[in-house]
Amino acid sequence: MSAIVIETPRLFLRTWHDGDDDLHKLHTGTPAFKRWLEDADMASRRPGSTTARQQRMNAELGFCFWVVERRSDGEFLGYCGLKRVDAQGADLVGEHEIGWGLREDAWGKGYAREAATAALDRAFAVHGADCVYAFTVIGNSASWGLMERLGMARRPDLDFHDPEFSDALNPTIVYRISRHEWSVR
Repeated sequence: MSAIVIETPRLFLRTWHDGDDDLHKLHTGTPAFKRWLEDADMASRRPGSTTARQQRMNAELGFCFWVVERRSDGEFLGYCGLKRVDAQGADLVGEHEIGWGLREDAWGKGYAREAATAALDRAFAVHGADCVYAFTVIGNSASWGLMERLGMARRPDLDFHDPEFSDALNPTIVYRISRHEWSVR
């Protein structure tokens, strides 16, 4: 059984439940979605189902990359939320990280910004984050563009090489926002 963690005007961010793995694979298995992940299936790199991993993370930390569901029709749009940095090569292991991934037909509608704004609110207000980081690659202008619209600043001094990706998708670029910066945006 899933629980709604965050409500926004158009979205629910909720915990994962049985059946979400199939929807996640369906909507994140497209070439356009996987463009910045190469052909890497993130789930294949980590043991267990996405649902099980996210449920475990949520139970341990009180947050995860929650399912993003459209309120009007209950459609699974993707995921957005928080985790602890665990990327190989990053000097930020253990810090708060925000991430998102929405299915293609949800792009360009403001859903990612709405979900990410709510997740950042929660990171600072509920989970006590002093700052939150986000990662992408330089070619993924949609992702870093959203980071900038959220008020996050590029931190080239924190960029790193992630050995899970080829040289074509390195370096990983880093954005950051502090609690204070979020409060005065």
